[in-house]
Amino acid sequence: MVASAALCLAPSARAQENYFVTYSHHMEEPGNLEIENQSVIGDPRGGNAFLANATELEYGAKGWWTTELYLDSQWTQHESSIFTGFKWENRFRPLAAEHWINPVLYVEFEDTSADKTMLEVVGHDGIGDLADRNDRSQREREIETKLILSSNHAGWNFSENLVAEKNLAAEPWEFGYAFGLSRPLSTRASASACTFCRENVDLGAEIYGGLGDASRLGLQDTSHYIAPVMSLRAPAGATFKVSPGFGLNDHSQGFILRVGVSYEITQIVSKLRGQ
Repeated sequence: MVASAALCLAPSARAQENYFVTYSHHMEEPGNLEIENQSVIGDPRGGNAFLANATELEYGAKGWWTTELYLDSQWTQHESSIFTGFKWENRFRPLAAEHWINPVLYVEFEDTSADKTMLEVVGHDGIGDLADRNDRSQREREIETKLILSSNHAGWNFSENLVAEKNLAAEPWEFGYAFGLSRPLSTRASASACTFCRENVDLGAEIYGGLGDASRLGLQDTSHYIAPVMSLRAPAGATFKVSPGFGLNDHSQGFILRVGVSYEITQIVSKLRGQ
């Protein structure tokens, strides 16, 4: 029974590593810790070029619960390098078995300022926010929720996210979306271990953007992006991924580049205890 469950969850585990913004239904294995750094590079009109980083510590608390801490920072040309804050994310999977559609509930608290990681786009977020000068005095304390729906079929993963975010300073709810699809180049494992085997390379794409807010719901003055994604899983446990993103309207940043690297440590607590 345990082996069957592991086989069912294996495709979704791969799919989670294939996106930057979109979430699939993969949950971190209980006891495992994944360390990841994601970077985004942009050069907004009317502003200065920037490099933003999100360092993530993802831990599998239970089979149905994954918790994650983000430490965010950014450097903006001709301005400064700053630590922008932290985010605490929790994902809950109510259905253990694999289904045609697998729901996951997501809730996050963030305390940031001048954040440019673009891990979500909601409301009327746009190029003007990326062009603003670094200012740590205006902190944003927000609650973000997501409904994650994800499916695996014939080697493909299809993931849909609906986002709702609320600034705790009495501002209206903001909404957004993210959709992703991905597939390994091969669904058959090679006879011997290798780095550049076809089954270790995944290709996909994601599209994401804002849907306005509670006072002005819709697509007016919202930004939207489309981005192909490629990921490579190394046999030693590291995953590398890259994604060039393209803005789809004048309210969006014309081009962004995302790169990421992650490494998974299995059963971290047992190893720290020397077991």
